[in-house]
Amino acid sequence: MERGKDGGFTFISGATGGLGRAFAFACAEEGDLFLTGRSEHKLALLRDELHKKYPERRVEYCPADLTDEHSRRAMYDYVVGKGLFFSRLVHVAGADIQKAFEKYTDEKIVLQCRVNLEAALSITRFILSRRGKALEIVTVSSISGVYPMPYFAVYSATKAALTSFSSSLRIEMKGKGVKATSIEPGGIYTRPDICKDIEGQGLWGKLSAKTPAYVAKKSLAAVKKNKRVYRPGFWNKFIAAVPRILPLGIRMRFIAHRWSKLEKDAF
Repeated sequence: MERGKDGGFTFISGATGGLGRAFAFACAEEGDLFLTGRSEHKLALLRDELHKKYPERRVEYCPADLTDEHSRRAMYDYVVGKGLFFSRLVHVAGADIQKAFEKYTDEKIVLQCRVNLEAALSITRFILSRRGKALEIVTVSSISGVYPMPYFAVYSATKAALTSFSSSLRIEMKGKGVKATSIEPGGIYTRPDICKDIEGQGLWGKLSAKTPAYVAKKSLAAVKKNKRVYRPGFWNKFIAAVPRILPLGIRMRFIAHRWSKLEKDAF
């Protein structure tokens, strides 16, 4: 049985993306890592970067297509074969498709629901079976999941479901050494297209957006306190709470007006 410094590895999905990388470097300050993503090449490069900064850390990785149950199973078999156990799980992987629902294909519906929700649930179940004495679960949801969002409907629905699942699991696992926190960030300065979207939203986008390092650091602090939900930044806390005084219909019309002007697809 091989364990990291604090009793287990940290499992990070979507590790090679902007936020995933930030979590990897933040978590490497505390212990060993297990990374997954679609590209083996990118995972190997990230491992090498982490080794340069944290030579004492063990960094394992296994590429996987999280929308494919057979690929997930191969990853689980790799973990079991290595004898790895975990003290932290960080769900980062996601697909942020944004467009009118009538423009979706069945394939895009399946892709987004599987990577945003199904994979997170499957990985959580597996990691619970491989946990040490304690386990912290960080689930990256979104401020977009707080309200129904026209033109972002599938993304919003899957993120709302993630928050709901995390909140329920937190109660189920009370007294069993498991902490679960759902993170609801606004924009995060990661890919160039996302940075462009943030700039296009004007003052609203700039107030909401945070750097990946900020979100990762604050998220890890939140799960240590076993917060049910954490929203990085004052503005995101404000827009999640204050507008509730308005009828939902008015809120959704405002959202539809903003989001109908933007469109993007998953990579």
